[in-house]
Amino acid sequence: MNSLLVLVPVLPLAGFFINLFFGARLPRKVSGALATFAVGAAFVIAVVEYLHLLSLASANRVIDTNIFTWFAGGSLSVHFGLYLDPLSSVMILFVTGVATLIHAYSIAYMEHDPRMKTFFVYLNLFVFSMLVLVLANNFVVAFLGWEGVGACSYWLISFWFHRDSAASAGKKAFIINRVGDFGYLLGMFYIFDVVKSLDYHTVLGSTLGSGTLMVSPHQATVIALLLFVGAAGKSAQVPLFVWLVDAMEGPTPVSALIHAATMVTAGVYLMARIAPIIHLSTVASTTIAIVGVATAFIAAMAATAQNDIKKVLAYSTVSQLGYMFLGIGSGAYVAAIFLMVTHAFYKALLFLGSGSVIHAMNDEQDIKKMGALYKVMPITGFTFVIAWLSIAGVPPFSGFFSKGDVLLAAYSKSPILWLFGAITAVLTAYYMGREVYLVFFGGARYKEAGDFHPHESPKLMTYPLIILAILSILGGLLNLGLSSSTDFLTNWLIPVFGNAQRQLTFGGGTKVLLEAGDVVFAAIGIFVASRFWLRSATNPGLERNILRRGWGIDDLLNFLFARQGEKVAEELNGFVDPMVIDGAVVGGANLVQSSAGIMRRLQNGYVRSYALVISLGVVILLGYVVTRASF
Repeated sequence: MNSLLVLVPVLPLAGFFINLFFGARLPRKVSGALATFAVGAAFVIAVVEYLHLLSLASANRVIDTNIFTWFAGGSLSVHFGLYLDPLSSVMILFVTGVATLIHAYSIAYMEHDPRMKTFFVYLNLFVFSMLVLVLANNFVVAFLGWEGVGACSYWLISFWFHRDSAASAGKKAFIINRVGDFGYLLGMFYIFDVVKSLDYHTVLGSTLGSGTLMVSPHQATVIALLLFVGAAGKSAQVPLFVWLVDAMEGPTPVSALIHAATMVTAGVYLMARIAPIIHLSTVASTTIAIVGVATAFIAAMAATAQNDIKKVLAYSTVSQLGYMFLGIGSGAYVAAIFLMVTHAFYKALLFLGSGSVIHAMNDEQDIKKMGALYKVMPITGFTFVIAWLSIAGVPPFSGFFSKGDVLLAAYSKSPILWLFGAITAVLTAYYMGREVYLVFFGGARYKEAGDFHPHESPKLMTYPLIILAILSILGGLLNLGLSSSTDFLTNWLIPVFGNAQRQLTFGGGTKVLLEAGDVVFAAIGIFVASRFWLRSATNPGLERNILRRGWGIDDLLNFLFARQGEKVAEELNGFVDPMVIDGAVVGGANLVQSSAGIMRRLQNGYVRSYALVISLGVVILLGYVVTRASF
């Protein structure tokens, strides 16, 4: 089974190399099919590995294998190894499963793009990097995958680099993620300073066990907050979320992959992985919860005023990620992972559905120029509505169960956190309802907006939509919450989180009331959206410019860092470049020239001059010897 596990990341890597070196000789669709097969085969093996873990006793569900020693120096020895436990098993299942559907969808979506083969090269490498991240058995190898998804996101977001906006978006994603990576590195260095190891079983096993803890509460606070900075960059938390909104400049399948199955879930996974450390620090857990709920609320408000079909979904992803961190900070790690899985289903469906709309509307993305598309795109429209009802938290769709679990934990930690989470739930149902009504219902505004002839997408694009719609409906079965026997995901993950998992203590009546509240929140949001947007496409009072600009956070960061950095660079350019850099170069040349002039005088060709120099040298040496001997 260990050798079989290696194939999970190796197969996408093989697809990457084959398309990289031989893709030019392959037909375009064959190249896409090969990349899809590589990821699909990895999914099949992930299922086999899951069944293998399931056959073991809960205490023994861990495969920790070192493949080779990467490097060693002093007391630090880093092995390139794989670590499969219930948590990483869940991750590789939905990463490879959703990525397979996105790959298949991309074959049709990118069919006419001249760089289609290059696209699949990047896509396979992206999946490989994510699998390395979640299967690593130590923080260093995980960081390798962490940086890999960062690099691939740069290539994919700026895939259409001939557009200035796409090139800028790729650079923004790369730079802002480096800010988060700085926190990850510092956290990793501090872990090694404290524990003298970076292996998961040593660092995390020691905190989860009943023996002497190797990490004190104070040290746990420092570690958790530093790694949270890394997670906030990768998983787009306030104020580092601005890159994810601009990431919409990439092809729609890239948006689906980044937002649903890879990259942004990396930060949530990291926080779940270090749950035993976060559990030791009230400061860290409270900080994570506050940042999470603030991110969820701010992004949801911004989503209510967007007119770009993909930007609405981008802010939605940021908001949902905030919910996941709210779950992490509330000690509900299972709920956070549950939401991550169901979010992968309905968010991939939403993005691929938006891609289907964009494909039918000749790349038009303004929802104000659409309307009544349900009549001409029934499959896309129907599946999109299912995703909306799921993310809104309408029972019995998957989002009702997963988001409800997070809100229950938030209420248990602090009613204030729950209140902001509840308001965000209303906003979520509202802004997604607004998008659905403006795109698929109401008047056919596209007839007046331009020469559009929308039509249903080909089967290779609609089949993934249907599969994801089914998963969005049935995903709640993973953790129904009716009894311990129906909490499959909880029973599966509890051995990983142990005492770190928060136990809810309020009475059953309170729980029923809170769950009923989740239904009310969804109903309010849907009602308001129907009231204002079902028959109208214009409501200026509800679309504030400050919200459309994402509260101006991007502008603020641009002013504080980008513009000020540019001014400093301009000032330094007037001094450092001509005086220091050019001065050093010119000064070095003048020094060589002067030295050469002096040496040239010594080399005059007269033997008597050379004899004099030799004689002086002999006298100096004799004087040195005599003086040294006298002492």
